Amino acid sequence: MISRLSIIKLYQYRQFLMTLLVTLSVASCVTINIYFPAAAAQKAAEKIVDDVLGPDQAHPAAKEQGEQKNNNDQSYYLNPSERVILSITDFFIPAAQAAGQANLSIDSPAIRSLQASMKKRQTKLRPFYQSGAVGFTNNALIAVVNASALSIKQRSTVKKLVSAENRDRMNLYKEIANANGHPEWQADIQKTFAKTWIQKISAGWMYQTSAGQWKKK
Repeated sequence: MISRLSIIKLYQYRQFLMTLLVTLSVASCVTINIYFPAAAAQKAAEKIVDDVLGPDQAHPAAKEQGEQKNNNDQSYYLNPSERVILSITDFFIPAAQAAGQANLSIDSPAIRSLQASMKKRQTKLRPFYQSGAVGFTNNALIAVVNASALSIKQRSTVKKLVSAENRDRMNLYKEIANANGHPEWQADIQKTFAKTWIQKISAGWMYQTSAGQWKKK
């Protein structure tokens, strides 16, 4: 005769197998497609923008509260079977996510060259950022905002600087996508940079909102 305790253990074992099956199924599904690595792209954009603008101009984004460790370890309250399930989940899901999400490389001769070119140009562009004559657009480029703040001689210079900067920026976004083997990521990379440039600019510089309006930060 099967005891009540045996029935409970049998039920728990069955639940364990069902959970394990679901976990493995989810893990296998996650690895099917490689999607745009948004988090990696954000870090890459921040690194490049900080370098291009310089430490005096780049303003790091606010740190997320997620940096604080959660000391409430819920696994302490789990029974042995549940702990095994949790361990299996912790092993398979991150591995599946790592397989499904590619790292974003920004280390190539072309990228380094473009980054250096942009960094060098900022010395000439910075006075025009500060005066409000040139601002950061909502599509990760720059544009003349207030031409009346420029002299006739300056207008020609600024026009060339803006054109050269935008050319390098567009090539940068393209090269990052190509360097990672996904040319189709270029638009997503550009969107990521668009937000990052504006987040990093100094107070008083001009930027374009998503609605197309120009504002001073």
